[in-house]
Amino acid sequence: MRILGVDPGFAITGYSVIDYIGNKFHLITSGAITTPANTSFPLRLEKLFDDLTQIITDYQPDAISVEELFFNNNAKTAINVAQARGVILVAARKMQIDTFEYTPLQIKQAVVGYGRADKIQVQKMVKTILGVDKLPKLDDTTDSMAAAICHAHSAKFSQKL
Repeated sequence: MRILGVDPGFAITGYSVIDYIGNKFHLITSGAITTPANTSFPLRLEKLFDDLTQIITDYQPDAISVEELFFNNNAKTAINVAQARGVILVAARKMQIDTFEYTPLQIKQAVVGYGRADKIQVQKMVKTILGVDKLPKLDDTTDSMAAAICHAHSAKFSQKL
């Protein structure tokens, strides 16, 4: 199964493509879609849509795993991130890829085994699970890897039911 993990944002959207075959993970690619702060918001959303559509076209994932929005104290930021999530969901739908959404707690539980794990614990487990020497500089990219791992574990579990 090929999974595109996405950590949504309007300034930085982390993405990772992983293959999960027979209990083994293989990182195919990862990175971030970024938009300059001085770009108008509609153009930022358009770039997110276009870049994500290109990633889906290039890597042909079987599923997309998206981190759900957690409550943010800054309402404007929360609304803007929610709009970016909407763009991600529409891009996936237009490309006819099944999309699955997971809360930060669910992702931490799937990756670390503990839903209240801190960022460092998640990063260490992502590194171990994917067998990589180092993680990307951007937390958003690492978070997208965790979202993809979460879906692999969740899909495996749901298939056993």
